[in-house]
Amino acid sequence: MKDIDDDVIRRALGHDTAAFEMIYRHYAGMVYRVAIRVTRSAEDAQEVTQQVFLSAHRHLGSFAGRSSLRTWLYRITMNCSLNAIKGRRQHEVPWEEGFDPQDPRHDQRENIEKESRLDEISRLLGHLNSDQRACLVLRAQEGLSYEQIARALNINLNTVRSRLKRARQTLISVNEEKRGGL
Repeated sequence: MKDIDDDVIRRALGHDTAAFEMIYRHYAGMVYRVAIRVTRSAEDAQEVTQQVFLSAHRHLGSFAGRSSLRTWLYRITMNCSLNAIKGRRQHEVPWEEGFDPQDPRHDQRENIEKESRLDEISRLLGHLNSDQRACLVLRAQEGLSYEQIARALNINLNTVRSRLKRARQTLISVNEEKRGGL
C-alpha cells in the first residue's frame, strides 16, 4: 500500500477535516485488516479501528514524520489491538474478507477453498501469543520489514527476530503434531 501524500498530512495537521477523512479512507482497511488478524474478533477489530482513528485524530500533532504515517498507524493499531486482547472476553468469529455467497461472480469452489484457508490461518494464529501474532501478521500478511515492525511495535529489532523465530517454531510444531495425528 502506497503511503498517502505529504500534502494531505500537512493539511490534516492544520485541522483540515476533509484531509483527515482522506487519511481515514486510505488507511481504514489496513487498520481493520491488521486488527482482525491480531484480535481474531470482528467486533474487537471494529472497535480497534474506531479507537485508532480517534487516537490518531487527537494526537496527529505529535506525528513528527520520523516514520511514515502508515508505520505510525500500525503502531497505534497494534497497541489498541493488544489492549483489546488483554481486556476482552475470549470468543472467535470467522474472518470475513469479501465473501458474499449471493454474488454470482464468485466461483463457489474458490470461495469455499479461500474460506477454508482463512479458517486454517485463524486456527494457526490462535496457537501464538499476542506478541508473536502481532509480529507475524505484520511480516507475513502485511509485508513489513523487520525494521518497520520494530518501529511499528516500538520494540528492539532483535525482539522482532526472536518473536518471529518463536512463532515459526510454534507453527512448525503445530503442523508436525497435526501430521502425526492423521
